[in-house]
Amino acid sequence: MFDSIDDWLIIAVVAGILFYGSSKIPQLAHSLGRSVGEFKKGRLEVERELKADQAAGSAPASTGPAR
Repeated sequence: MFDSIDDWLIIAVVAGILFYGSSKIPQLAHSLGRSVGEFKKGRLEVERELKADQAAGSAPASTGPAR
């Protein structure tokens, strides 16, 4: 019955309207969009730093115990 992602998306939207009301949905979507954008910026920054470290030839520090 709920085999595709579209079915679940419709259910989530209807549940969101029931729980939060139709006036809060745009605010929630805006907040979610900003959060996703900040997450992507942070991820790209970390990837850039890792590439810069690899280009500089520095090896990652060992996190295991010394034996």
